[in-house]
Amino acid sequence: MISKNKKIIIKDLDSKIRLDVFLTEKLKLTRSKIQKLIEQKLILLNKELPKKTGTMILNGDEIEIIKPVIVKKIITNKIEKNLKTEIANLPIEIVAETSDYLVLNKPAGILVHPTEAGEENTLVNWLLTKYPKIKKVGDSHSPHTPSRAEGKNIRPGIVHRLDKEASGLLVIAKTQAMFEHLKKQFQNREINKEYLVLVHGTVQKNYDQIDFEIDRGHDGKMVARPKTDKFKVKNVEKIQEGKEALTEFVIEKNYVRYTLLRVKIFTGRTNQIRVHMMAYSHPVVGDKLYFNKRLNRKRDTELNRVFLHAVKLGFTDLNGYEQTFTSKLPKELESFLKDLN
Repeated sequence: MISKNKKIIIKDLDSKIRLDVFLTEKLKLTRSKIQKLIEQKLILLNKELPKKTGTMILNGDEIEIIKPVIVKKIITNKIEKNLKTEIANLPIEIVAETSDYLVLNKPAGILVHPTEAGEENTLVNWLLTKYPKIKKVGDSHSPHTPSRAEGKNIRPGIVHRLDKEASGLLVIAKTQAMFEHLKKQFQNREINKEYLVLVHGTVQKNYDQIDFEIDRGHDGKMVARPKTDKFKVKNVEKIQEGKEALTEFVIEKNYVRYTLLRVKIFTGRTNQIRVHMMAYSHPVVGDKLYFNKRLNRKRDTELNRVFLHAVKLGFTDLNGYEQTFTSKLPKELESFLKDLN
């Protein structure tokens, strides 16, 4: 099917303007590409070929693009190229790399993998840009969120996640053997994961474990189901069975109206730390999803992220050696703590 020519009627110009300059702004292409289109006789001005690329145009002039499909393809290619450059430049730090795995430091604000909305600037797309072969690494199927959609692996190399609003260490499998090896360690709870988490209020116990089951509430949010009436979650419609979840913490430092915790999790439920701390009556600072409306959350707005950072990650490599990595708090979190002193 032959596409119709595209016509542009010039109007609202304050003064004369060069044809190539106008089309550069209108089509969002470089001037050299526009000049090439004119030279290739793909642009008409008032039904005639322009005498030169810099022909001056006025209100009422008519520009006709002979083959808009070609121009559209040029624009699409430019957008895709710019997007790839943007993804490749995401501020993701490579902490360690071997032929089998990567350890990355993810900043807050970046999704690990796209959701149904099809986000582009994700850690997974960064991986695919930097390490194209990784697209073959991963599960064929997942009982919850399929890792392959329409034949495409949407979670290549991913064995665990961090919330978009959180930051810190992640291990990525570069080979299928390492993927299976790491997956088994996670299933057997052999991975050492530690987080620094700032919560609202003064936590009374220096050490505690939280083992509330986690499931999904009627509003779609994850909900912890405490085993005691004291922390009972009200007005929650149970739409799926609660899943076992275990979180433990020790107090790292006390502040006025805040407590910094060092947290370890032994299960990997969605939003586990945030959900558990909310149910424990000490929601995470900066959390816009799980919070107590009665709390003074002015400082949360200033932070503009959750105060949750994966500071330590330990696992066994394919040779049986223990590998442990650490990450310092990002500057914005360090600054936030300094302001509390």
